[in-house]
Amino acid sequence: MNNQKREYRITSAADIPDWNTVPALQVDQVLWKPDCGIRASGQFCYSEKALHVHLRAVETDIRAEYTAPLSPVCRDSCLEFFFMPEKEDRYFNFEINPNGCLNIGFGHGRKDSTVLYRENMKELFDIRPQKTRDGWEVFYRIPLSFLRLFIPNVAFAGTLLATVYKCGELTEHEHYLSWNPVTSETPDFHRPGDFGLMIFEQS
Repeated sequence: MNNQKREYRITSAADIPDWNTVPALQVDQVLWKPDCGIRASGQFCYSEKALHVHLRAVETDIRAEYTAPLSPVCRDSCLEFFFMPEKEDRYFNFEINPNGCLNIGFGHGRKDSTVLYRENMKELFDIRPQKTRDGWEVFYRIPLSFLRLFIPNVAFAGTLLATVYKCGELTEHEHYLSWNPVTSETPDFHRPGDFGLMIFEQS
């Protein structure tokens, strides 16, 4: 498998992005299970106050059971964004299902990751899921003020070690996909060494 890190450039945008102008990355590394035709993509841009995220899945048999905070949404049809700011050794994982149910963690790895919960998460992150003709998609924003609760000096500059995943442990067709290659022989997304590079472009 080619383990070279992929790169993506995060462009600057207005507070309400024009997604037609934002480049997309393809979540096309099929892992651990036979290819069942599911695919995903991601778009990212940033404004002064937030990192804006648009994730999209091409998926016909959608599972969306969880609605409560802190639910294991990776068992549903799930889109995930993992990222580690520059000069940091901890990463955030944002995992979301088609109901807009969001599970967030922060830590060095799976064993020491702390699950994060805030009231009114849909409002805080402006979560907007919707069905599409061939699957589903979700838009959300990650406020810079939220990230600074954990990393006080973080800024939208430099690079992120980051990747995007698509999974569904209990879907009709169990599947795991990634933007950047993953070197583990068994399902495991919590591997910062397998993240790609996202570079903030300055306006």
